[in-house]
Formats: sequence, C-alpha cells, structure tokens
Amino acid sequence: PVELSLHQEVFKSFYLSKHQGRRLIWQPSLAHCILKANFPSGKKELSVSLYQSVILLLFNDADEIGYRYIRDHTGIEEADLKRTLQSLALGPVRPIKKRPKGKDVTEDDLFAYASDFSHKQLRIKVNQIQMKETPEEQKHCNEKIFADRQYQIDAAIVRIMKARKSLTHSGLLQELFAILKFPVQAVDLKKRMESLIEREYM
Repeated sequence: PVELSLHQEVFKSFYLSKHQGRRLIWQPSLAHCILKANFPSGKKELSVSLYQSVILLLFNDADEIGYRYIRDHTGIEEADLKRTLQSLALGPVRPIKKRPKGKDVTEDDLFAYASDFSHKQLRIKVNQIQMKETPEEQKHCNEKIFADRQYQIDAAIVRIMKARKSLTHSGLLQELFAILKFPVQAVDLKKRMESLIEREYM
C-alpha cells in the first residue's frame, strides 16, 4: 500500500545515505506494526503482522471486500493470504468478519469490517495462525540440523580423546552425552566416531 511504501522509501534513502555499499533487503513475513483503528466502541491499537496490516488498510476504502480483490491488491501469496485472513476473521480477536461462515477461506468469500468489534484493552495483539509443518519439511529440517551438529560432535570427540588419550567405547559415549547440549542418539555418535577413525583423527 502507498501508506507503507512511502515510509519504506524514506527509510531506504536514509539507511543507504548512512551505510555505503550495503544492500537493504525487506523481509515482509517477519515485520509487524501497530495500527490505530476507530471502532464504534472506541479507539483501539491493533498489534499485527505486516500482512495483516496490509489487509486491514484495505478496509479504509470499503466496508466489505471479496477474497479476489484482497488477493489482487495485496500481492500476498495464496497460502499466506488464506492463513492471514483466517487469523483476522476466525481467530480469538476478529476485527473483520467472514461470509459465509466456516473455518476455511475460499475464493468466493466476502470479508467485512466488524462494526460491533469490542475489547476491554486499548492495545490488542492479533496473533498469526501458525502453519503446520509437513512430514517432508520436518525430515528435511532434522537432516539439516544434524548436518550442522555433526561438526560439534566431531569436535567434542576429538577434545575428549586428546584429554584422555585412550578410552573405552562406552566411556566415550558417557562423556559425549554429558558434554553435548542437544539430544543425540548413540547410533549417530557411533557414525561420527567411525568417520573420524576413517579420516585418521583417532
């Protein structure tokens, strides 16, 4: 929206004037802001994500907006847009209403400004709905974490062996479990030991 892009450009020119040779990259999914909203029940401050604020700003010009209009005017990806609309219209705090009622957001849905919105607090946090991780994503994430941790495991093994010179397999495992600050399987430790033996570190 123009309201946000204007401020974004002002900050960009300020930042680049202070820091030569740097690039400024915006991460809209991580941004959040406070929107001042006027409801019949009184003024409220909504603490929202950038995506939520972009959608809510559309209601300055209209009381009811269709899903397609919101999608075309915000440019938010389909999955993020549906999740954000669910958080605004179906979450615990509902500054907008959804027609027809239901848990899922479809292309034919209409969203309206909630004129009967009321809340006892002045500043209200509107939480974003978290996406559930698919089993493939979880597996990929765990593999990445283990790849990062294997260097820590290798370093711990080498450190212990340098200090002790010789140690039984079970004794080494016990010391590793005591030193390492993250959960690890004995099988994984055995693989790392074999790798170090192959590379002649042990």
